[in-house]
Amino acid sequence: MSALSTRINNLSESATIKMAKMGRELAAKGVDVISLSFGEPDFHTPEHIKEAAKQAMDKNLTYYTPVAGYPDLRKAVVAKLKNENNLDYDFSQIVVSTGAKQAIANAVLCLVNPGEEVIIPTPYWVSYSEVVKLAEGVSVFINTTVEQNFKITPEQLEAAITPKTKLFMFSSPCNPTGSVYSKDELEGLAKVFEKHPHVYILSDEIYEHINFVDKHESIAQFDYIKDRVVIINGWSKAFAMTGWRIGYTASNSEIAAACDKMQGQVTSGTCSITQRAGVAAYEGGLESVLEMRAAFKKRRDIVYKLLSEIEGIKVNLPDGAFYFFPNVTSFFGKSYNGKTIKDADELSIYLLEEAHVATVGGDSFGDTTSIRISYAAAEDKLIEAMRRIKEALDKLK
Repeated sequence: MSALSTRINNLSESATIKMAKMGRELAAKGVDVISLSFGEPDFHTPEHIKEAAKQAMDKNLTYYTPVAGYPDLRKAVVAKLKNENNLDYDFSQIVVSTGAKQAIANAVLCLVNPGEEVIIPTPYWVSYSEVVKLAEGVSVFINTTVEQNFKITPEQLEAAITPKTKLFMFSSPCNPTGSVYSKDELEGLAKVFEKHPHVYILSDEIYEHINFVDKHESIAQFDYIKDRVVIINGWSKAFAMTGWRIGYTASNSEIAAACDKMQGQVTSGTCSITQRAGVAAYEGGLESVLEMRAAFKKRRDIVYKLLSEIEGIKVNLPDGAFYFFPNVTSFFGKSYNGKTIKDADELSIYLLEEAHVATVGGDSFGDTTSIRISYAAAEDKLIEAMRRIKEALDKLK
């Protein structure tokens, strides 16, 4: 009998981390692997942010921090939300965490009781349903397709809500599809939530600045549901700060206090040096962010053209983030070298072994028809990866 808890035994390993690990193991054997599995910008953190961290160390800001974050950092978040999103929050409603993933876990664990339902549109980021498991909630999935640009309709949302529904979780721009909800589309969903005051909304906006259509729109802009919205955001994607581990929630005061309480018993405050870097990032302007966004858009266009030329792949043009989520069902049942592809996960492993390109199968994202391809890599790597993928897929008969 295992000594481990049912809780941990029921939890799945992160598919993105698993594929990245498999890619590294293959590379360690001397194989030239191109990794398109991780959601990580390949840019360096901007210099003014790193300089702020160095100064913090020189000033010996190396002690425990307030659980919810330094007041000036939380005030910088409030200013960002007001100036960029026209959203009004008090700094007491901001809780800074060790990455947006912890912010999500805090919010879900503070809101969801055992047996309560959490609606999640598919495809979704791999950790959403796993965090719901930790809270002993029940995930209810709304399926979308590439034909609808992986976005749900108000009608689909209405049909999924029951008296047991407690939370709705989604991301825009979306990981893994790159889909971005417009203001009109969000308003359509908000009108549904208005009719169901028992439902809270977790809005994951971590890819906010990697947005290729107009400006970012938050569902929290609709006053009649704002008090039930928990915004998740952070610095990792926009400012190339993945390793710094810093994110936050913006919510009503009751939820913020609960997240503060939860975090105080798990990790306490976020790293002091990282917080000083976070202040510098938000106060230093968006010049570096816009430069990175332009590079991502160029890469997106390159990969879209090359993917569109591969027979059998069905792909849409994503409006944000740095992922493609192409439908690959036309390859199911085909074989090469005695290996038959049964599903998207097997196709992803086939591409790693045959093309030496690491992608992620769609099963862990709640969609068995597709694979996720990250284009957060240099242009020459992306072009070579698409060539390898095409060559490997052409072998399947």
